[in-house]
Amino acid sequence: MSDWKSLASSSSCSRKRYPKLRRVAILSNAGNPAQEIAVGNVKVAAQSLGLQLQHLSVHRPTDFDAAFGAMTNKHADGLLVLVDAFFQLHRARLADFAAKNRLPSMFGFREFVDAGGLMSYGPSATDIFWRAAGFVDRILKGARPGDLPVEQPTRFALVINLQTAKALGLSVPQSLLLRADQVVE
Repeated sequence: MSDWKSLASSSSCSRKRYPKLRRVAILSNAGNPAQEIAVGNVKVAAQSLGLQLQHLSVHRPTDFDAAFGAMTNKHADGLLVLVDAFFQLHRARLADFAAKNRLPSMFGFREFVDAGGLMSYGPSATDIFWRAAGFVDRILKGARPGDLPVEQPTRFALVINLQTAKALGLSVPQSLLLRADQVVE
């Protein structure tokens, strides 16, 4: 989390560079209680950056239309989608909405950038599933699940989609491009 906070507070993300960025919609899964902590962290970061948050929760695919309508009605300037397997399933729909509404978007998994989202910062979903498969393998070989260590991702990647930036009419600062682990051109 400290890496995310330093990225958010860096000059490359400041309001000086993006003076029109005032209201950011944050999308969370109402069925995921862990996201309350993430929303709290985002609120702290938003306050330090002078941003207004529009927190929207969804739980079912049918909830997206109402959330999208609320973002449009409140004139969101950007979109942050929290990490959740439910959103991963609907990444193309989320990236498509952001593109059609010219919303710069930030996601927790790089797969959203592959689907057309602007940026992601987080672990690789593929790596997480490979690690999970390793745990399944150990359990099938006789390890007791309670004896296995709890692991958190240790590598986070910043991925930027320059095609999406261009379509949105955004110029990505060189300082941010240099920090990126991957730039999709």
